[in-house]
Amino acid sequence: MPIYEFECLDCGQNTEILVASSETELVACGNCGSRNLKKLLSAHAAVSPTGRFPQDPADRCCGTEGPPSTCAGPGSCCGRA
Repeated sequence: MPIYEFECLDCGQNTEILVASSETELVACGNCGSRNLKKLLSAHAAVSPTGRFPQDPADRCCGTEGPPSTCAGPGSCCGRA
């Protein structure tokens, strides 16, 4: 089950909730109980084979398993589009 991040449009509280994608409409704000929530786009983390977060931005998006998925555009990462 994925973790979704929501912003309550009534009280402004942000909450992360572990919930099935088919049940996100059932989620209520943990602060005020409102169901008037907006699902937020969450960032993801990358981990290197050593288990550490890569410090060099090129290492965070340039893998050997295909095109980078987090690059900002052409030439921004390893010279690949």
